[in-house]
This record gives sequence, C-alpha cells and structure tokens, in this order.
Amino acid sequence: MIDFIKQYQSIFNFNYFVLEALKEDIGDGDHTSLSIIPKTKKGTMQLLVKENGIIAGVFAAQKIFKLIDKKIKVSIFIHDGEKVRKGDIVFIVEGNIQKLLTAERLILNIMQRMSGIATKTFFLKNLCKGSKALLLDTRKTTPGFRFFEKWAVIIGGGINHRFGLFDKILIKDNHIDFAGGINQAIDNAKKYLKENKKKLDIEIEARTIDDVKKILTHGGVQRIMLDNFSPKQTKRAVKLINSLYEVESSGGISEKNINLYARCGVDFISVGCLTHHIKSLDLSLKAIK
Repeated sequence: MIDFIKQYQSIFNFNYFVLEALKEDIGDGDHTSLSIIPKTKKGTMQLLVKENGIIAGVFAAQKIFKLIDKKIKVSIFIHDGEKVRKGDIVFIVEGNIQKLLTAERLILNIMQRMSGIATKTFFLKNLCKGSKALLLDTRKTTPGFRFFEKWAVIIGGGINHRFGLFDKILIKDNHIDFAGGINQAIDNAKKYLKENKKKLDIEIEARTIDDVKKILTHGGVQRIMLDNFSPKQTKRAVKLINSLYEVESSGGISEKNINLYARCGVDFISVGCLTHHIKSLDLSLKAIK
C-alpha cells in the first residue's frame, strides 16, 4: 500500500486531497458536532460491514484519521484485499469524538467506493481463472479520484493499464484517423519518443483483422489492442499475432462474456466498468456506546 502511494506521489498529493476534501465538507465548522459534543470528550467507533465483498481503503482510512488527529488510535482486524461478510467489524477507532465525526463521511465515501471496485475486480478476475489473461482497468475514472479507484483495482487483484496519458503511448482509433493511418501513427510515436529521449511502450488499437495484419507488417509496437472484436475474431487475431506482440482485448466485455475472451489466448483484458460502473459496498461507521 505504501508502495502505491510512493509510486504516484509526484502527481497525487494524498495529504492535500484529504485537506481539500475536509475543507469542502466542513466549511467554517462542523456545527452539529461542535454544538452537541463536548470539545474534549473521547469515544469509540467501529467500521461495520453491511454486505459481502472485498474490503479496500483500510490503509487510506488509517492515514486520514492520523492526518486529522495523531492521537486517534486505530485497531485493524481486517486488512485491504480480504473478504468480508455482513456483520464483520473491519476496525475500531478511538479518540476525540468531534474529530472522529469530522472524519466519518470522508472515510466512508472513500472506503465504500474503493471496496465496490475491489469487489468487482475480484469477481471478474475469478471469471478469468484457467487462462493467462490478466485483468486491466482503464482511464474511465472519476476526475480527482483516480488515485483511489486505481488503487482499489490493485487491491482487488487487477492491474493498472496505465495511470494516465503520461506513462504509455496508446494509439487509439482517433489518433490513427487524425495521423492518416496505422503506419503514420506508429512512425510519429517512435519519432517523438526518440526526439524526446523517452522510453515508453507503444500499444496500438486494431479495429479489424485487416488492421492487425497492417500492424504485423509494419511492426514497431509492444502490444496490440483488439477493440470490440468478437471471441471468434479474437481467436483468429491471436493466431495471426502468434506471440509476436502482447495482445489485449477491449470493448464490450462484461461478466457474461469475459471468460470467452480469456480463453481466446489474450494476455490482457481491459474492462472500463471496473471503475466507471460499479456499486459501492455498504459500510457504516457507528458509535460504540
């Protein structure tokens, strides 16, 4: 978990995000808690699981509590990536009640969405069992919240396709059309990397079997993405590529057909719904009387 934070700390400031999120929520004060709870009163709360799934965001919650008040004590019973069932207690937190209530909604918003993503990722990954296909996410994320969504995919057992536009060359249909064709797009990308002394993998999208043949003839890439291919077309493409390049399936893939694609021999399957079309896992942070 620490490694994930360190990997992207140059583009995502965890502490800044938390402080801005709290500022958005608190404004000039949590007047409900300030008016009802004595300033120095301490208490205990527990994170309760209300439906089965995979828990995610425990480490993030611990960091957030410590940012709000270093004196808050967090006792963790279930860690990120572990299965949870309705009624499980993930952690107990003790400290100043006003501070705990300040953290409550931010912790739940992050953990519920992260856990929903991790649960979906774990489920789809298991549908690929028996194949070599690895499950990838996409850039179809919530603006400003990508860090947590990508993190949740990792916790659920998936892989980040790329974090953003900066860490890979991914030549898609619009790039190909604007560049004037597959060959021109690949050549332009390679020229750019050379001139700018950058070492990035090049992946290119194929929309048809003819596109696959053109890419194979031209070369110069590390991975071919088969976009909206049927399983039958995918098998044919995999046979043509013959392990010369990595192969990724993308587009129109759901829990109903993902196993069919996995069994076609592809190396990767990217699924946008991991982050853009998920149901949050129901959790609650309740006072222990």
